Amino acid sequence: MRRAAVVLALALSACAGARKESASLQGPPLLPAAPVAPPAPVREPRIALVLGGGAARGFAHIGVIRVLEQERIPVDLVVGTSVGSLIGALYASDRDSFELEWTAFQLERDDLFDFGLVNALVGMGYARGEKLEAFVRTRVKKPDIEQLALPFAAVATDLNWGTRVVLDRGSVARAVRASAAIPGVFEPVQHMGKILVDGGVVDNLPVDVARAKGADVVVAVDISEQVGNTNIKNAVDVMLQATNIMFAVNVERLKKDADVLVSPAVGDVGMLDFSQKKRCVQAGIEAARRAVPQIRAAIELWKSRQRPAAQTAAAVSMGR
Repeated sequence: MRRAAVVLALALSACAGARKESASLQGPPLLPAAPVAPPAPVREPRIALVLGGGAARGFAHIGVIRVLEQERIPVDLVVGTSVGSLIGALYASDRDSFELEWTAFQLERDDLFDFGLVNALVGMGYARGEKLEAFVRTRVKKPDIEQLALPFAAVATDLNWGTRVVLDRGSVARAVRASAAIPGVFEPVQHMGKILVDGGVVDNLPVDVARAKGADVVVAVDISEQVGNTNIKNAVDVMLQATNIMFAVNVERLKKDADVLVSPAVGDVGMLDFSQKKRCVQAGIEAARRAVPQIRAAIELWKSRQRPAAQTAAAVSMGR
């Protein structure tokens, strides 16, 4: 019995020693792993559509808008100059390209241009612009820019001081009339305490207005290409051609600031040639389809630049 007790005691002592040795080999107890931050979500960019001036060529804007809708590329802001403000306001009203196209195909020159002999002789333009304002008032459901379905701004020019005026509040119809008041063709417009004419005089492709309003990606549509015109027959033609040249010249320095430039092939369409509506819309469709890969790439590029900042913010949040 005594021998058995001694053997048991030795065995227990050996086990205890083994446990101590094992514990010393394992080292200190491991601390729990730090939490790993999940991939940080990156918000979608705010996409602006900037629509340039060019009178009847503006039907091309409709084709561009149709493709953006078909490709599910969202438009979060619309900025327009001249006819771009007209098309932009119609679209911002209810964000429906089919309704926009239907409205446009019913539109004729006489719906917008109220030419009059008396006005030409004693006024400040061949047309008053009241028809244009009335057209917008009847087609846009909400009277004020702040009430539109999409954020919208029209660009005009202060005739007294030659400065750009951004119209982003108040009457939609009045803003469009002012933005599209081609000098000499339409009378200047009294609005917001200023005398205003066509925005294309100083800024026919207002990309930086879109940036100032928070756009992350800017898609600009230029319809001012090709200024050559050998069919100039009267004073109105002279004014329109001079305006066309002015538009094209200032677009040259503005278009480089857009993330994506869409240029429909409508340069040979006369500024008052409303017979080319279908052709202009088709040109807009074709140009927009060519630009879709660039637009998607611009969106992805913007997102890729946001990811490091988003991941840093997520890591800091996890460490709190």
